[in-house]
Amino acid sequence: MGNGVLIGLAIVVVFIVVIASATIKIVQEYERGVVFRLGRLVGARGPGLILLIPFIERMMKVDLRTLTMDIPRQEVITKDNVTVNVNAVAYFRVLDPNKAMVEVADYVRATSQIAQTTMRSVVGQGELDELLSEREKINQQLQTIIDEQTEPWGVKVSIVELKDVELPQSMQRAMARQAEAEREKRAKIIHAEGEFQAAQQLLEAARVIAVEPAALQLRYLQTLTEISVEKNSTILFPVPVDLVGGLVNRFMTPPEGAEGAPQA
Repeated sequence: MGNGVLIGLAIVVVFIVVIASATIKIVQEYERGVVFRLGRLVGARGPGLILLIPFIERMMKVDLRTLTMDIPRQEVITKDNVTVNVNAVAYFRVLDPNKAMVEVADYVRATSQIAQTTMRSVVGQGELDELLSEREKINQQLQTIIDEQTEPWGVKVSIVELKDVELPQSMQRAMARQAEAEREKRAKIIHAEGEFQAAQQLLEAARVIAVEPAALQLRYLQTLTEISVEKNSTILFPVPVDLVGGLVNRFMTPPEGAEGAPQA
């Protein structure tokens, strides 16, 4: 008799535990509990302690925190027929738990598939230079398209960022040669501009010297000052050409009365 009472008591305790576990639910602050009553949607509840009707109501939890999803690497052919491998990352969260449970079977997987197909489509519509130089524009376009497609599921896509763009080795070498040619072009242009400006300055200096011959002498003296600063063993002394010409004429002209001198 005693054993039967103990067995019955144990059955009652187990039944109470089962009923309590089916009735009492705890939902965290970052979660919401979507309740179904006999298969019909009742609504989202929580956070905190949730009481359900046993065996009649059923609850499924939905995480409202922002989720990070890696978009797998995709091989895409751009508009200018260049094959690239791109991958990205997306940040999204659930705004409407009811839609996330009712409108789609697995909102995380569905968002991932939408992100992959959208990334292939958007990247394939642009050229390689646009993909490399206008990354922010492509990211914004991806975010807008994916967010519009996931909105009926109660999912908000906040950020989509391209992580890496992998180019073929041949294309990388071609771009390196192009960049080197561009640098050489800029160097030649800068050198030509420098030569042009130097020629203009020399022209201005020649005009000043033509007006004031003493400026040439001052330049000679400045050159000697610059040479004397350096401790060189050889010093070149510039002599004006007109001075040398005057000395030559003086010594080469015979004195008056001498043989060969011009007669008055």
